Order: sequence, then structure tokens, then C-alpha cells
Amino acid sequence: MKMKAFKTILGLTLLFMAMACNTTPKYETLEDYPIYDGNDLGMTYTPASTQLKIWSPAAQSVKVKLYEKGDGDNLIDEFKMKRDKQGVWSYKLKGDHAGEYYTYQVQQNGQWLQEKPDLYAVAVGVNGQRSMIIDLKNTNPEGWEEDQKPALANYNDIIIYELQIRDVSISPNSGITQKGKYAGLVETGTKSPEGLSTGLDHIKDLGVTHVHLLPTFDHRSIDETKLDEPQYNWGYDPLNYNVPEGSFSTNPYDGAVRIKEFKQMVKTLHENGIRVILDVVYNHTGQTEDSNFNQLVPDYYYRQNAEGGFSDASACGNETASERAMMRKYIIESVAYWAKEYHLDGFRFDLMGIHDIETMNEVSRTLREIDPSIFVYGEGWTAGSSPLPQEEQALKANTYKLEQVAAFSDDLRDGLKGSVFEEKEGGFVSQTTGLKESIKFGIVASTQHPQVNYDSVNYSNAPWAAEPYQTISYVSCHDNNTLWDKLLLSRPDASEADRIKMHKLAETIVLTSQGVPFIHAGMEMLRSKDGVENSYESPDAINQIDWSRKAQYKEVYEYYKGIIALRKAHPAFRMTSTKDIQSNLEFLDYAGDNFIGYRLKNNANGDQWEEILVLLNGADTNKTISLPAGNWTLVADGSKVSEKGLRKLSSKTLTVPGITAYILKKD
Repeated sequence: MKMKAFKTILGLTLLFMAMACNTTPKYETLEDYPIYDGNDLGMTYTPASTQLKIWSPAAQSVKVKLYEKGDGDNLIDEFKMKRDKQGVWSYKLKGDHAGEYYTYQVQQNGQWLQEKPDLYAVAVGVNGQRSMIIDLKNTNPEGWEEDQKPALANYNDIIIYELQIRDVSISPNSGITQKGKYAGLVETGTKSPEGLSTGLDHIKDLGVTHVHLLPTFDHRSIDETKLDEPQYNWGYDPLNYNVPEGSFSTNPYDGAVRIKEFKQMVKTLHENGIRVILDVVYNHTGQTEDSNFNQLVPDYYYRQNAEGGFSDASACGNETASERAMMRKYIIESVAYWAKEYHLDGFRFDLMGIHDIETMNEVSRTLREIDPSIFVYGEGWTAGSSPLPQEEQALKANTYKLEQVAAFSDDLRDGLKGSVFEEKEGGFVSQTTGLKESIKFGIVASTQHPQVNYDSVNYSNAPWAAEPYQTISYVSCHDNNTLWDKLLLSRPDASEADRIKMHKLAETIVLTSQGVPFIHAGMEMLRSKDGVENSYESPDAINQIDWSRKAQYKEVYEYYKGIIALRKAHPAFRMTSTKDIQSNLEFLDYAGDNFIGYRLKNNANGDQWEEILVLLNGADTNKTISLPAGNWTLVADGSKVSEKGLRKLSSKTLTVPGITAYILKKD
């Protein structure tokens, strides 16, 4: 403790000496940089003045440049910033500068680095090259202060629908006017040529509770000055973290427009009973040497490898150092800003395994203080090795150490359809054997259950979720082949009718499993990307949702809508604790490697139905079983769903057709 106090006093002494002599403080390592404890980095606007602050401890000098516009040759003036405490530089612009743009430029080791926007920018010009001074109150749509989030009692009640904003509306057959725009996602009354609802009306009718927006912060791959030319990117190449992407707005040149349109989108989704999740990518930046972070505070925000270069667990050229105090602070303040300013309801962390556990727990705590119903989840893996020790990484295996943070279950995903990395490999629904325990593991949401043999689970040899809401159950997402394309590749010998049955069986298992189900947009109409496995920069022709498929496969859509409604009506499918699952979910002893039967009993989780029986036949042959004691009514048969019942069963045995899920209630 004495040594720590001595180092603090020494550091302050060096800082004051440096300020007095106008010299740069010397730091032995990046970890020695001072930590700024304020919450006002970036721009603080009032009509009387604008305060600008940047943290760059090792800089010799910093200047701010003021511009009339977000691009072009229109410099107003430049100003030398003043060295302040804890590594911060500041400058106060007197007068009202709303609508003007600014950049920073840092001198370090005798060299002037590149001119860059503010890391804490909340508005930017076209292509995100200049920060904008803005009064955020003027970006609020009418009624923003009265925006009401749809009710949410438990995380287990969530049903996620993952979409990319452009994909929903860009197809010529979407019936949507504002194609590829924030406004397009929330147009109502839109129809396909066949007269069926599209866009928001479709999503609302399907019955999901949350939309998960693929990265919608400002990313760098799309040239916003050339939106009349074909361009596409998912957006996993971050540029400005606290600003909406400009290409989805009606005017990317005016920094205020994208903000107001994003807020209007959120408000309209809320008004239609749908919450909003933002996909966030704090694990790496779209550039490395030339990134905003690296040019304003060289090296600090990134992890280094043994040779001193950039480590690369993201497989994108770099990985951020969340364990460093100011990177952790940045991530926490960024999500808090989105939650407060944009009324967001959740965050999905890309390659969450790159982040350290403590950062993710602080993210969760901070967000739940703002709104206890905000949901946080992520990919519990990395794309490469990291210098951060595995026991500190927010990996799937460490999910039980995370506080109210969920992870994706690749165990269930690949158990259902086969490995995403082996396109011809099948899964439980496509008649591959040896995956029964992996499916059971998914059904109990990766929790501890006495009837799961963990030695036989495909990827996990132990439960990793402490509670069921910590598991995201899914079979398909934007990554890899769509489920429909995967079935085409792995079972080219099967008829279309059988592949439809496989598709429905897989998604039925997802939607009846414990945990939080996740749906890839368009899979309710057998979405295809023509076999393109990684469509992150493929054209619209590949990525767009083809709304004609809704008419072509209307029976599939109606079936999925029915299963979603059944899940929402019956809390037995949404138990809130591992203890409840252990007490009320019982696997039945039916033979067959591709057949699973289980019952939800004791009016589980307050369900009005005393007992529910779920029978899953992944084999391509019929299976006749003995029913548990009692009288049973069939409520779902792989083609139709009826809570009132499709038919009462008069026999004590039941034949379940091949590649089919049956759901029954006890009378």
C-alpha cells in the first residue's frame, strides 16, 4: 500500500513538473498511463461554449481543427489544446458552434500523427472523418421523452430476431419505399406482390419480442458519398463507436439526420411491441495502424503480442485490450451512452471471448443500473489465440462466472445441423447419429441436469450456464450457411419436402428449448443465400430477404408463427432457474439415437397445463412409442399448431412420423 501511494505521489509530481516545464511526462509502460476518472471526454455542448477533451497522456502536443462541414476544404481555424490532469488535453470554444465539425491531431515522439475524429464523437460527417458539435436534444423525434419500452418480465421471455437493416427492405419485392434505410425498417402497411405483409408488419405478426440489429454504429466499408453505387457490408469493421451508420440514413452528410432517424426507428419498434438490441464490436477496429484509436493514443487500446506487435484474436488485424483501464472505461461508457441516448434494450457482443470477464461484468452491472431489463449476450469464443489468459476471457466455458450475461450455444447449433465449418456434415435433424446428448444439453439450456451425459456432448464436457437465460439457443445466424442452404449441402439426396421437415424440426427444437431462442431473419420462409457461406460483402442479390418466399412457403411461416405463439403462451418452455428445470423437465427413456422425448411437468413455471410432452424424431422412419399415463391431446404435429388441440389421442401408443416434432398436453 505504501509503495502504491509513493508511486501515485511520484506520478503526480512528474506530471506537475512536466506541466510547469511544458514537457511530456515519461511512462515506462502503457499500464503506467494515468487513468482519467471524469465522465466528460469528447464534446460538452452549450449554446455559450463547447468544451473539448481528449485523453492522450504521452502526447507532446495536441491540436483541434474546426471545420464548417463534415468533408471538403473548409477549415475555420485550429487551436492548440492545453495539457490537463490525468493525461487529458482540453480546449473551450466560446460561442455557439452547433453544426460545425472538428478533428484532433496528436504529436508524439516528435511526429505529428494523422488527423482523426474524436474517439468519443456522438455525431460525425459523411464517412465519419470529422466529429460534429451538436445539441442532441434537437435530434429527438416528436414524443421521444414519452417513448415506452414494451414490457419484459424475465430474460427467459425474450425471442430474438436477428436482421441486417438493408436486407429487410432492399429487395424489389419488399413493397418498402425507404429501401435500405432506418425508416424502411419501420414502414407499416407494406406488402409483397402476393399481397402478404413485409417488413415491420411481418416481424410483428411473427411474434418475436426483440430485433437484433447487425452492427449499426458507424462502420468504414461503405462509402457514404457513393450510395447510388452497389455496396454491401455487414458492418463488423468499426470506425466511430458512438454514432449510427450513415448509409442507413437519408442524408449521411448532416450528422444530425442519422441520429434522429435511428431514434425514430427505435421509438416505432417500441410502439409495435418490439425491443431493440444493438450488435456491438468492441473487440477490434476496422483499421489497425491507421485507426482512430491508434493515431490518437498509439498502442494503448490494443493488446500486443510477444514481439511487441498487434495481437490478433479477432482475425481482423488487431484486438482491443479491454483489461486496460481506459479501454474498459470506453466500452462501459459507450454502451451506457447507447442505452440512455437511444433507449436500447440489449447488446450482443461480437467475439465476446476477446474481452475479459471483469469488463463484461461491469458492462452488465452498469446497464442494469440504467434499466434492469437490458439484455447482454455474446459470442463466447475468439477467432484466434489471445495473450489474455483463458481463465480471464469471457469464453462460453466461463459463462458461469459472468453476471447476467448470456452466450450462444454452438453445441445445440451444430448438434442440430452439423458443423458450420464442414458443409457436408449433417446433424440430428438430418439423420446423423451420436448427437442425442448434445440436443438434450441444448434443451436444458446448457445447465446442470441429472439426465444429461456431458461426456457425450459435442463441444462441452460440463454445463457452462449457471441459469437458463445465459444460453442463446439457435441453429442459424448471419454467419455461415443459412439453415436451408446447409440442409441442401449436407443432404442433397433428400427431397425438398424432407428438407422442409428437417428445417421445421430444427427450429421447433430451438423454440421449445429452455433458455433464450434466437431466429435468423427470413428463416421463417426458408431463407437462402444461394450457398454463399460468408456473405459479409456479397451483393444485395445474395443478402436480401426475398419476400416472394413467404408466399411460396406460407405453411412454414404459419407453423413457425404458431410455435412462437405456443412458447409465449406457456411458461413451461421458459423456466427461470436451473433448479426449476431439474425439478420439472424429465427426459423419457425412449430408444433410438435420433429420438428424444421429454415432459414438462408440475404446471412448470406456473403453466396452466399440468404436463406437456415433447417428442422429437430426427430419424427418417416413423417411431411408435408408449405414452405416459393419462389422456393426451396433440397440439403440434410438424405442420400445424393449435393450443386448443389438433386431436385427442384415444390410444396408449403414438406413432411419430420421421423428421417431425410432436407436442402434446395432458388433459
